[in-house]
Amino acid sequence: MDATPAEIKQELTAALDRLAALSGIQRVRRAARAALDVRGGQRLLDAGCGAGEEARELARLVGADGAVTAIDLSTDLVAAARRRDEGSGVRYAVGDITALDFPDATFDSVRAERVLQHLADPDAAIAELIRVTVPGGRVCLIDTDWESFLVDGMPGDVFSELQRQGRELGVIKPAGRQLRGRLVRAGLTAVTAEPVAIPICDRRTAETLHPFLDQALPGRIAQIPGELADPWFSALKDALGRNERSVSPWRFRSHSNRSTTDADHQGPGP
Repeated sequence: MDATPAEIKQELTAALDRLAALSGIQRVRRAARAALDVRGGQRLLDAGCGAGEEARELARLVGADGAVTAIDLSTDLVAAARRRDEGSGVRYAVGDITALDFPDATFDSVRAERVLQHLADPDAAIAELIRVTVPGGRVCLIDTDWESFLVDGMPGDVFSELQRQGRELGVIKPAGRQLRGRLVRAGLTAVTAEPVAIPICDRRTAETLHPFLDQALPGRIAQIPGELADPWFSALKDALGRNERSVSPWRFRSHSNRSTTDADHQGPGP
């Protein structure tokens, strides 16, 4: 993040903001808060906090008697988080999740969201998170399983080739499904896993969820091989256009003041 050109940095920050606002991501975060069992007075760590919006929500939940520390490897993101803070009490710092600068058993619970998929050694990060958590505390990991990313309505050969090259580039990983196993091997007990699926059925969600789905982002962010970019985005535009046209009669009917049966709907369904 810090080493990218200014215009790319702005695009990345804006993409993170749009992502945080998605209902699917908000659903993931609600599930994570429940898993953490956040209570007033707790000491929490958000490792990989980004712009800090979730850290600030956790600070609200733990209250004045609690404490939230938020770290990120990016100096720029930590600075952005501080600028956006309006007195939440969160303590921000630049930090490396694989080498945390905290004593053992500092926090009641810790969390890391969509961080491990970017690491060369995720187990080192998990070991550090466990080390700084009190005995009996909770470690909550949230990550994406890009191997389970599925599409319908797109040419199968283009999607398969995109997946193949994405694996070679290291941007398509099964990080999400590996979380439970990593925690078990690290010696934790009472480990649970809760999958949360995020459907992509509209252009805004598609373009927000991943750069692969947003043609407006620079190629250096999207990381789509040049020879695949044109056929991929052309097919995506056609698929999204078909969906938007097909759902419009249903949307219109849903706003009418009378109930309808299937026979009342004209044109194709969604």
